[in-house]
Amino acid sequence: MDKSYTVNMENNKRIFEKYIELDSPEEALSLLGACSCHGDLVERALSVDCDTTADGMLVRGSDRRKVDAAIRVFERLHDLCRDGTPVTEQLVRYLLDAALDDTFSEAELFTPDLICVNAKGKPVLSKTTGQKKYIDAIRQHELTFAIGPAGTGKTYLAVAMAVKAFRNHDVSRIILTRPAVEAGENLGFLPGDLQNKVDPYMRPLYDSLNDLMGFDQYHRHLERGEIEVSPLAYMRGRTLDDAFIILDEAQNCTSEQMKMFLTRIGYNARAVVTGDITQIDLPKSTHSGLASAADLLKDVEGIKSIELTERDVVRNPLVQRIIRAYEKAVAKRSKNQREGYKR
Repeated sequence: MDKSYTVNMENNKRIFEKYIELDSPEEALSLLGACSCHGDLVERALSVDCDTTADGMLVRGSDRRKVDAAIRVFERLHDLCRDGTPVTEQLVRYLLDAALDDTFSEAELFTPDLICVNAKGKPVLSKTTGQKKYIDAIRQHELTFAIGPAGTGKTYLAVAMAVKAFRNHDVSRIILTRPAVEAGENLGFLPGDLQNKVDPYMRPLYDSLNDLMGFDQYHRHLERGEIEVSPLAYMRGRTLDDAFIILDEAQNCTSEQMKMFLTRIGYNARAVVTGDITQIDLPKSTHSGLASAADLLKDVEGIKSIELTERDVVRNPLVQRIIRAYEKAVAKRSKNQREGYKR
């Protein structure tokens, strides 16, 4: 992808321009998106103008750094597109965030990693550098901790890796578990039998399995005992051999529960522990076992801890902005507390 660089004067302002040469109009369409939706994202985020020409694209703006950033985004999209990676709004936003945060050198190395195909035939891909590191960690380690905010794909990607291992006959069963008491509700006060009580807490895991395997296939494996979705308390006293085990919402485990779970891992087993330490629902006097376990075991062979950030959020962009606002508030509160102690 060749590019030339020029400077023009308009209304006594310098306008920086860079030209991107493309092989065909179809390439420009794939980069800019239908109705230029991707181009509009770049224009709004970087205050530049993006125009197509007969044999390429022209990016122009009054801020040289932002023009350069836009060019880097389009160049990376162009490379990914040539490798067969679909250019999506989420991918464009991810590269833009990296360009604005001066972390583009890392994002530039990112290539989506195919994990498996879901029940509808749609490929399941890692969508950020953090997600790719997470997938690599699961592949290479017996136990992986994934700590990060909501919307970073912690649970879904872990379930996708479990489904892939099951389909490849690397394991003979999938076991998904999570603490059954959250958001201040006790099971004893909920209506129905035990299964009715725990089902609402297991719903995110059911949804992931249904999406990846399809309703019929999922329930067939469930009836055979090849898939198990159970509260954490059901893990006590068991040894989980030849299984892919996922502990979800682990921030709501006590240290004792975490130790109990981790010591259930048997031979030919792979485990993933996910959670968000900013969403702990335990009583204030009870410490979460997630962060302490990840720190305690970080140097143990066969174990890897991955931290995902708001940059890895793949939901509505509004979620990223909400997470950033909360993180700023927490940082400000911590700073005020430190200054208060100094006084």
